[in-house]
Amino acid sequence: MNVVGTRESLALYSDWAYTSAVAGLTLALLLLSATFAIARTRTLEKSTAPGVVARDSASPGVVVEMPRRSRTERLERAGIAVVFVSAVLLLMCIVLRGLATSRAPWGNMYEFINLTCFCGLVAAAVVLRRPQYRSLWVFVLVPVLILLTVSGKWLYSHAAPVMPALQSYWLPIHVSVVSLGSGVFLVAGVASILFLVKMSRLGQPGRTDLAGRIVSKLPDAQTLDRIAYRTTIFAFPVFGFGVIFGAIWAEEAWGRYWGWDPKENGALIIVLWNVLILHARLGGLVQARGLAVLVLGGNIVTAWSWFGVNQLSVGLHSYGFTDSASFWLMVFVLSQIAICAAGLVPPRRWKSGCNT
Repeated sequence: MNVVGTRESLALYSDWAYTSAVAGLTLALLLLSATFAIARTRTLEKSTAPGVVARDSASPGVVVEMPRRSRTERLERAGIAVVFVSAVLLLMCIVLRGLATSRAPWGNMYEFINLTCFCGLVAAAVVLRRPQYRSLWVFVLVPVLILLTVSGKWLYSHAAPVMPALQSYWLPIHVSVVSLGSGVFLVAGVASILFLVKMSRLGQPGRTDLAGRIVSKLPDAQTLDRIAYRTTIFAFPVFGFGVIFGAIWAEEAWGRYWGWDPKENGALIIVLWNVLILHARLGGLVQARGLAVLVLGGNIVTAWSWFGVNQLSVGLHSYGFTDSASFWLMVFVLSQIAICAAGLVPPRRWKSGCNT
């Protein structure tokens, strides 16, 4: 097989790995959603199988029944295992794409979003490693699947070389660091949304309706606030270094560090917005509720920087230009505003008691 045929095969395998990853994450979402719906507490059932003899038993020969995990927990573990397998498939998609093009496989929006989703899954695996946090996987997988669907349906690009300006060793450095920061921001955004839902009327104790029962299964508001705050603290400097690396690359490629390109402006707005978030929290200007609202504002800013500026079709970042995301971008922005409004009712609870 010639080189061209080999690269076409690798590109095809990459597409298959992408499709398999999306299918796997969808299956994992269904499994974890079922677990979330039927589970209330993490319990151990007594095994009906023959027991074992305890070594340190006070009465030699006494058979002690060994506890085993409940069916719900086993289903949950199966769902998380499928998530990990799907993450490996997504990584294979990225690697095979790179082998097919002989370059760093994040030279367009399709590849960038795939890498960001993979970083988000890795970040979630670290943050949600404790058993009491596993229920949050359901809510992390939703935006990941939405992003992967957008990248595959509207932003897909065939495996091909990149434009000369992107043929630099700065491409893997700049984009990988930005993707890592964006992936961690995704986890912070999910935690903030759930915090506002938890602090809204849906999270009031004693609710017996479906929404109330669902919200009651979430971790407490203090835990959600802590996750959002700590992930934001980690993601901010990572993303900031990514922007700095991009400026250095711009000087090498275009002869200036900053040219007020729409994509550059969007990245700068993300950095400045996160400076505002951390300054407001550390300075005591806002507490947990205010932090969550500001993080959701960061979700809007990031979505605009990713997709909104691409609608303008101006600037030097032409590889990301698209005109097919306006409607869904507006839907996302309105959803974030609606969640903020719901979380701020009643207004007297703006500064909550979660001082973590």
